[in-house]
Amino acid sequence: MTTSNTSPSTAHPYIREMAMIHRVFRRESRLLAELVQDVPASDTVRAEVLAEHWREYTVGLHAHHTGEDEVLWPALLPHLDLDAEQVLAMEAQHHDLTSGLEEVQVLMDRWRARALVADRDELAEALRRHHRQLSAHLDEEEREVMPLVARHVNETEWRAVGERGLAETPRNRLMVALGAILEDCPTDERREFLARMPLAARAMWKLVGQRQYRREVRRIRGRHTPA
Repeated sequence: MTTSNTSPSTAHPYIREMAMIHRVFRRESRLLAELVQDVPASDTVRAEVLAEHWREYTVGLHAHHTGEDEVLWPALLPHLDLDAEQVLAMEAQHHDLTSGLEEVQVLMDRWRARALVADRDELAEALRRHHRQLSAHLDEEEREVMPLVARHVNETEWRAVGERGLAETPRNRLMVALGAILEDCPTDERREFLARMPLAARAMWKLVGQRQYRREVRRIRGRHTPA
């Protein structure tokens, strides 16, 4: 078993960046269950907003996992022996998570049509199960696999993972994706992440991206929006 006692502030850049992305999925999967649970009966307008947010979330999670399966793991596996079992376990968990996403999608489609209380409650519980399953997977990946990535994957291979993620993100959603990553970052982590971006992207974030992300958060979260 591979473990790491490295603190976030001293972790390898690959581990820090992956933890930042995972933070987004942990937060949004938790919030989705809470937001759905709060929707009043028959509020199909609000249900439609959250159903669309769920769609964006699943697209992002699918892109993240396929990027690992198709780019990161193939770069890592040739360097491993017994530790390869940990990577193969990640692939199997991705498959299990996909099955859970499909279950939630069926419930989401049913709920968004009429926003019935019984459908809402069943959906919220399924979302809570998804959050628990996803969090356990991400915890294990960060604990067992990311130290192997830091040891064996080079900068070019890691950059290819990031470029795959960018290619999968619609251009009009890039600033929203960046805001989601930066939202819960400590100041030093945020500063370092922005410093690694091209100057034009940093300027775009400062000029329009921050406002775009705040509008998105208000639309999705309502009273859950952080101060």
